[in-house]
This record gives sequence, structure tokens and C-alpha cells, in this order.
Amino acid sequence: MNANFFGRLGVLRGVKADQQLIVFLLFVALFILFSLTLPSFFGVGNLFTLLRTVSVLGILGLGMAVVVVGRGIDLSMIACLTVPTSVVLMLSGHGHGLAVSLLGGFGMAALVGMLNGLLVAYAEIPSLFATLAVGIGLAGVGQSGLFDYEIVPWPPSLDVIGWLGRGEFHGVPYSVFAFAIATAVVGVFLRRTRFGVFIYAIGDNPSGARIAGISVRPIMMLQYVISAVIAVFAGLVLASSASNMDTRIFNLTWIYDVILVVVLGGIGLSGGRGGALSVIVGTLLMGTIINGMTIMNISFEVQSLIKGVVLLAAIGLDSVINPRNEETAQQGDI
Repeated sequence: MNANFFGRLGVLRGVKADQQLIVFLLFVALFILFSLTLPSFFGVGNLFTLLRTVSVLGILGLGMAVVVVGRGIDLSMIACLTVPTSVVLMLSGHGHGLAVSLLGGFGMAALVGMLNGLLVAYAEIPSLFATLAVGIGLAGVGQSGLFDYEIVPWPPSLDVIGWLGRGEFHGVPYSVFAFAIATAVVGVFLRRTRFGVFIYAIGDNPSGARIAGISVRPIMMLQYVISAVIAVFAGLVLASSASNMDTRIFNLTWIYDVILVVVLGGIGLSGGRGGALSVIVGTLLMGTIINGMTIMNISFEVQSLIKGVVLLAAIGLDSVINPRNEETAQQGDI
């Protein structure tokens, strides 16, 4: 039974590799098309903007990937990006040391992740609703007087880590290196560690994972803690690049962009499939689409409509490639 279980997992991962190739070819085609038709797309300034945008989006996609591989979803990621990151900036601005400030922000994020995990794994509330409620509540905490202003400035005392979103090395923004490091860490975690293998097993078949002796509920909690911590890392990259953190970001549609990155890259919403490479190809395609629409001066409303259609098409494709059945449709579904 276990051999067949992991055998099916290997076959399905092979199918997803084909989707990754298709998405990568779409990215190359779009990049060439935009370079030829949009005068400012291939400019140095725009490419730097594209790389910085892609970096933050990709880091968030890595956090979402860990949860989706385990057959969940985390709609609280953008709130975790804004509020705990703003806590880091606020604490540092009030004279606290770097270690205390980082501990405060990442600690807050870890607690949020644990709350998500408790609601999903132990209270058995569907992750879609649990993380949405937690995200709204966390955003409310941030907007209810916790910070002096809606836009929290980057304090000079944090400049020691300011390189995360500033500067470049031979023309490549440091934020790209931050994305690369995060990708390597998440990739190794998912593919080379026991906990990563457990997450794939839980995502593929929670009941089978329990029979195999895996502690399903604690591993599910771990997924949400990792997602929240990665969101704060993305927040620090964003805040250092912009020299502030706008807590109103929660009201934007970033969470849908993150889900698009994950689904387009080939991480099945039914769980147990995809990985860090999926996030890379999804991020490249999604970042190019967003950047191209911005250069074409497409209105925000029309952009949202286009992204909605793309997301619907991607989810439809995922349901065809990764159909659910009675054996795998257990607790943990979104």
C-alpha cells in the first residue's frame, strides 16, 4: 500500500514537470512579445522594477506553496506580511535592538501561524475560512491603533539588514538573491527533510499518512507557522526596498496574485504535488503579466478582471490534471 502510495506521488510529480515546462515557455513567449511591442518593457529601469516585484511575490509564493502542498491554503499571508513586519519597524524605531525587534515580529508571525494551525488541524475548520478570519483579525489589530501611522517608516537602526531590498550586485538587485536563498531553503526543506516528505504525504492522502504513522496535526500546524514566518521575510524585503511598510496593503489583491503564482506554477490544490521550482516558473509568468499590464496602462479594475479569469482558468486546469476522489477528499481540503 505504501509503495503504491509513493509510486502514485512520483507519477503525478512527473505530470507537473510538463506543466512547469509549458508555463516557462509561456513566460519566454510573453517576455519576448512585450520586449518587442512595449518600448519601455526591456529598459533597465523597468527590468529592475520587474525583478524586485517578482522577488517579493515569489517569496510569498514559497510560503503559500508549503501550505498548498499539504492540502491547505493561507489567506492570512498578506496580513502577516504587513503587521508583524511593521512591529519589527516600530520596535526598532522605538530604540529596541535588532534582535529584540526581529524576535517580536517573527514571534508574532509564529503565533499567528500556530493559531491558523490549531483552527485547521485541531478544530477542523476548513483552511479557507480559518485563515481568512485570522487574516482579517490580524489586519484589524494593525489598523486599530497599534501603530502611530498607517505607513510605518523604516528606521535607520535597521539599515544593517536594509540590503535585503536595496542595492544590486552586477546589476542584479539584492532582493533577487533573497528570493534565491529562500527558494533554496524551501526546496531543500520540502525535498530533502523528513518533515517535507511528511507534508507531501499528508497532502497526497491524509488518511494514508496517519496509517503510515505520521503525526498529521502537528505537521499541519508546522506548515502554517512556516508560511507566516516566510511572509515576514517577504515583508522585510519589501519594507527595506520602499523604506516603509504600508499597512493598507492588506486591502489590495496581492493574495490572489500569490495563489495565481502557486497554481500557474503547477502546485495542485489537491495537495501533494509541486515544489520550489513550481513557484519560480509561476512567479516569472505572473510577474511578467502584471508588469506588462502596468506598462500598457491597463486600469486596476481591468487588471483584476484579467487576473480573475486567469485564476479561474488555472484552477479549472488544475481540477482536470489533479482530479479529487473519495479516497483523497478528506479533512484538509480547501
